[in-house]
Amino acid sequence: MIELVFDGVSAQRVRFGISPLEEVLGAVQTVLGRRGHPSQPEWLRQPRELPVELAAVLGARHYLTDFLCPPPSGPETTAEAQLARVRQTPPEQVAQELAMVDADLSGLPRDPARARDLLADQLEQVWAELVEPHWPRMHRLLVADIEYRSRRLAEQGATAVFKDLHPRLRLVGDTLLIDIKDRSRIELESLLLIPAVFGWPTLGVITLPPWQPAILYPARGVAELWAKRAEPSDALANILGRTKAALVATLDEPASTQALAIRLELSAGTVSEHLTALKAAGVLDTTRRGHAVHYRRTDLGDALLRGIV
Repeated sequence: MIELVFDGVSAQRVRFGISPLEEVLGAVQTVLGRRGHPSQPEWLRQPRELPVELAAVLGARHYLTDFLCPPPSGPETTAEAQLARVRQTPPEQVAQELAMVDADLSGLPRDPARARDLLADQLEQVWAELVEPHWPRMHRLLVADIEYRSRRLAEQGATAVFKDLHPRLRLVGDTLLIDIKDRSRIELESLLLIPAVFGWPTLGVITLPPWQPAILYPARGVAELWAKRAEPSDALANILGRTKAALVATLDEPASTQALAIRLELSAGTVSEHLTALKAAGVLDTTRRGHAVHYRRTDLGDALLRGIV
């Protein structure tokens, strides 16, 4: 059990960040079979060769090096900025962390600085070839998660944020209890929360100095991220326009504005404008699920989709 203890100041210093390199590590581990994914995309199921040394480090069962994924400074952190920090990691820190990895690392250079640079180059390669082409879609999902949880933090405080973050995490009084094998108790000055596309179903915790204490958790809506996009008929598109028709076709199940924006790869503002118009025309209606508003097709919307109106 890890205990993260807040005081009156640190409880107000919960912030969020997005980590491109966390998605690189997660994608590699998914390819290696070390992580599951509720909706594994086709581009991860294709046979591929991974850099041998990086695969060895990330194939460990119990410990992943923190220096390969330095905590982001905020939601706009880039892969380039994180890679620069990886390459600046002190050799003694690299040696300390690699010594904790429960895997055969005999293929790595014995000099920790050379090992660090080799792994950084391989991270950059995997980022460019595997993750970066899909990053805009992933980034929209992560931003939507942060916006949702930031609203809860502002309106209801930290308790509401941690309530549904992960089953292994609970806030008891001023202490955040994390149900994992490690045992430690840390007095917090601040805490960084990092949503991850490839975090599912695990919970990651960074507590090893000099890194800022951070929690990596599965982002909301990941199961639908790679869902096949519904294509409306040309006839429906001619009546409603291509975007409105796509929204109507997509709403087989109620969904929020953010979820629809991610699925259709549009801005939330654009989607909201079209949803409002469709609701005014009686094609869609809304229901509330907790704090979220979900749109659904009405009978008229179903009839339009079937082409009987």
